[in-house]
Amino acid sequence: MHFTYNNSTLDVDGGLLAGLFAFFAAIWLLVVIVAVISIIAMWKIFEKAGREGWKAIIPFYNMYVLTEICGMTGWLFLLCFIPGIGALIWSIMIAIKLAPAFGKETAFAVGLILLPFIFELILAFGDAQYQLGGATKASATSGNKTSAGAEKADTAAKSKKKASDPWVEGE
Repeated sequence: MHFTYNNSTLDVDGGLLAGLFAFFAAIWLLVVIVAVISIIAMWKIFEKAGREGWKAIIPFYNMYVLTEICGMTGWLFLLCFIPGIGALIWSIMIAIKLAPAFGKETAFAVGLILLPFIFELILAFGDAQYQLGGATKASATSGNKTSAGAEKADTAAKSKKKASDPWVEGE
């Protein structure tokens, strides 16, 4: 009697590799979807705060602007570069300041810390209005003020925005 042994595990390895590839492809797709939705949410948050939405997609500059939107000096975003917990400290500070900047309570800030993906969408597409930095276009033209008062508030908001954002228009 003659037996032949096949030591090849090609079939098992091929199936394992295909499964791992499918798993990591699904994870990658999920990460891309979450990133795109987060960018859209940040774009809307920036617009609600009277800033241009495109600033939400520029790396590092978006952190600078978001720090200013929260009412803090923009250079605090440099905390992210502290090795270890710098980014965590910055993220918590932003969540704690961003909620009241849009008229939300402390519980909403906790939500921004624990589930930022969901609470950023609520902030972006909900009825929250920006509370810091004077009137924005939406509140200036809401009909609650006379047209002269609305124009004055719009001019004041533009001059404040220009003064607080030195990187715009090459200044």
